Amino acid sequence: MFEFLSNQMRDEQGRLDSTRGLICGLGAGVAEAVAVVCPMETVKVKFIHDQTSPNPKYRGFFHGVREIVREQGLRGTYQGLTATVLKQGSNQAIRFFVMTSLRNWYKGDNPNKAMNPFITGVFGAIAGAASVFGNTPLDVVKTRMQGLEAHKYKNTWDCAYQIMKHEGPLAFYKGTVPRLGRVCLDVAIVFIIYDEVVKFLNKVWKTD
Repeated sequence: MFEFLSNQMRDEQGRLDSTRGLICGLGAGVAEAVAVVCPMETVKVKFIHDQTSPNPKYRGFFHGVREIVREQGLRGTYQGLTATVLKQGSNQAIRFFVMTSLRNWYKGDNPNKAMNPFITGVFGAIAGAASVFGNTPLDVVKTRMQGLEAHKYKNTWDCAYQIMKHEGPLAFYKGTVPRLGRVCLDVAIVFIIYDEVVKFLNKVWKTD
């Protein structure tokens, strides 16, 4: 999705500036949240919470999915959609903004300057770190909204208000340190693979 959007927004020289990179990342993140991330994350969070409760009611992952859909309909797999869209949209917006900024800085006046996988990985890790600090509060709210105790909150905004009121601002950054290491590595690897796949496809489909 990002590649499709970015191809529409490049300038005459084929460059993508940081602002356009942010917009493309935001669009890709929102599409990803609605089509894939929200239902998958909702089911995952409900299942994890159920399995750690004293009396689990789901016999397995697929049984859990069937029970959620049977009891709550498809809407049950889309709890916390607003929080997920905000989290995933900001996530990808931050990552692609940082990555595009670093790419443009590295390439300078030569947009065709090659980037080796190591440089791509370092820039990806930086982008991942930025996204962790930028949207961990949204991730905390999203997780609460998708858990088995989501009924305690009227909506996404009420969830954020209740966390602030009862637990304080530091509660929005729970799990930041362990998440930082995992996300930096994940994003570095994803950007390396993404770049190599794009290079390969450009070679395969290159036309004279």
